[in-house]
Amino acid sequence: MQYILAVQTGGGGMGWLGIAPLIFIFAIFYFLLIMPQQRRQKKWQGMLEKLKTGDKVTTSGGLRGTIMALRDDCIHLRVPPNNLLLEVTKASVVQVSTTEEPEIKTK
Repeated sequence: MQYILAVQTGGGGMGWLGIAPLIFIFAIFYFLLIMPQQRRQKKWQGMLEKLKTGDKVTTSGGLRGTIMALRDDCIHLRVPPNNLLLEVTKASVVQVSTTEEPEIKTK
């Protein structure tokens, strides 16, 4: 019995035409998934750095309160209706609404 081995000649592997779809798919993932997530992360970090006493915040658990004190990695919130003082991590803050009202100029 004889076995015939077929040897493929030519082409050095995948080449540029084989790699191009992979690069294209990676670029799509980067621009649609990775880059927007990085922007959100930077915006959230900036929000946490700007926290100050008196800001009204909402936590990821749904608590709404006013910041009474800031620590390195936690904040003290005064939560209505009984004015409870709670300590939560800064990372749990998802939204800030300051109590600053625009000044109305009178003539």
